[in-house]
Amino acid sequence: MRYMELFRHTDNDGDALTPKGIAAAESIGRERLSPPYAFFGSTGAHRATEMVEILQRAARQEDLPITAVPELRSSVEDRWRTAAATAGKGATVEEMRSIDPDLVEQESLLLGGALRAVFDALPEGGRALVVGHSPTNEAAVLGLAGDVVDPLGKGDAVLLVEDQGNFQVRPMPGVGSP
Repeated sequence: MRYMELFRHTDNDGDALTPKGIAAAESIGRERLSPPYAFFGSTGAHRATEMVEILQRAARQEDLPITAVPELRSSVEDRWRTAAATAGKGATVEEMRSIDPDLVEQESLLLGGALRAVFDALPEGGRALVVGHSPTNEAAVLGLAGDVVDPLGKGDAVLLVEDQGNFQVRPMPGVGSP
């Protein structure tokens, strides 16, 4: 079995965490991590990488490099914003699918494939910690596991578990649940 803790970054202003976001990430690092990790990943956005750095220090694994996974960052973010705004606050990716079916279909496959590539690089029993964004994290989960998860709030996460090529989504204690 292999595992991935998939987080949404904490509070931000533009592409940087706010003081509130830094404090929240530090709290997550103290209370909710399950080290050791075999992989630390970020979409490459500064706010996501900043959170990974905080969590990596909390896990006391600064020697492990942080890997940018730009395939977890959508190239059509404006379409996501439009679909989310049209579907309404707190909409799931399934609800966004009714607004822009091609967006959700295509992006879920691409983003899910990026998560699969991270899993494929993990050793048996390995655990990854990845920080991304909403709703693309949720779309990635849909593409990987076929499950629709509730929108992740800032700092929330889901646990993805791979067992012989089958993927399950599980809640993480103390954070958002599917």
